Amino acid sequence: MVEATRDAAGSDDANSWLPFFGADELRQAAAEQVSRRSGVDYDWDASLDYVSPQSAAKRSAGRREVMLALLEPGDEVVLPDPVYVGLVNRVLLAGGVPRFVPCEIVDGVWRLDRDAVAGAVGPRTRAFLMMSPTMPSGCVFDRADWETVCAACVEAGAWMVYDAAMERILFDGAEPLHPAGFPGMAERSITVGSVSKEQRMIGWRVGSIVAPPEIVPDLKLVSISNTCTNVGIAQAAAAVALHAPDSDVAAATAEWQRRRDAILAELDGWPVVRPEGGWSLLVDVARLGMTGTEASARLFERSKVAATPMTGWGSERSAGYLRLVYSNEPGCARSSSARSAEPGRAPPPGRRGRRRRRAPNGRGGPELRARRAARPASRRRRSRSGSPRGSPRGRRRGPVRGRRRRRRASGGWTGGGGSW
Repeated sequence: MVEATRDAAGSDDANSWLPFFGADELRQAAAEQVSRRSGVDYDWDASLDYVSPQSAAKRSAGRREVMLALLEPGDEVVLPDPVYVGLVNRVLLAGGVPRFVPCEIVDGVWRLDRDAVAGAVGPRTRAFLMMSPTMPSGCVFDRADWETVCAACVEAGAWMVYDAAMERILFDGAEPLHPAGFPGMAERSITVGSVSKEQRMIGWRVGSIVAPPEIVPDLKLVSISNTCTNVGIAQAAAAVALHAPDSDVAAATAEWQRRRDAILAELDGWPVVRPEGGWSLLVDVARLGMTGTEASARLFERSKVAATPMTGWGSERSAGYLRLVYSNEPGCARSSSARSAEPGRAPPPGRRGRRRRRAPNGRGGPELRARRAARPASRRRRSRSGSPRGSPRGRRRGPVRGRRRRRRASGGWTGGGGSW
């Protein structure tokens, strides 16, 4: 892919606004990929226009374009919950109303609440916007889940907008399922793909839309009025990536699964929900009496770990979760057993405590206290109680120890060296 990009950088054809809807080889590759995965035969060149009735525009903003093409103000869109905040915002941007189907925690993993699907559908339901594995939770839909969702979609006469960007990032041997292959779904399924996730080509910004003929003209109008054309030098590389064997994605998925397992081992005892796909996981910090925003701030302030609070990533309940990402984190390569043996590792719940501070230059505590006591009174640091830090009163009632005692009493997270 890198070589194809370099070659295209020297081509005049790549430095052009045309063709507006993507190079032929790229559109053909996208249609062939969706055909293989769904079992539906998509003819990329069935039209005389720049884009065929089956394979629409090549875009990184495909989800937004589909929402703009489908929705009128007040139309409703069914999404899983929790879900990527960008999908929610695309629905809102197009004037739509999100309706959420909850994914619940069952035996430590996420499961779609099938009984709640029918309740999310109403007379104004225009589309289902689904992805599996879902982002950020890593919930993977099994066949029964898809059968329930697709049956509701057909009954509502709605469109299925399928975000396929991560559909092969599945753990523990799970196989991908495409909604277009279910009964009554081929004529209503719009597949939005991308090379950013499975192929790890984040900087190329190339995506695809593969759709039934009747909706393609609307997609074309929205596309030409918003994003105009793809990055020319990226299209050849994206076509190469889409033709790559499944073994490439399988090797990357194996690495993501190893990273997931390492994080689960490191956080054993914490309320982490095991993902079955994708490259992020959620921590149920509501069980610790915190919001995701509070937990994120504490992690960063105390351990310099950046984690995303899930406020806005679905319904209001999402605010109780915190996301950890392992998409491209080389630090995860260290074995969990090696890290478990390191001093200062965060203690699990119920084993809170603080490390002893080692005196500088290897000197013991008594020697250090003696040196402090020998300083002139004017040079001694004083505690809030007014006593020198080196005195018994200062050591016993200094502000540091007082804060720790109050934090432990309030149930906060304590401990040294990397604790939350």
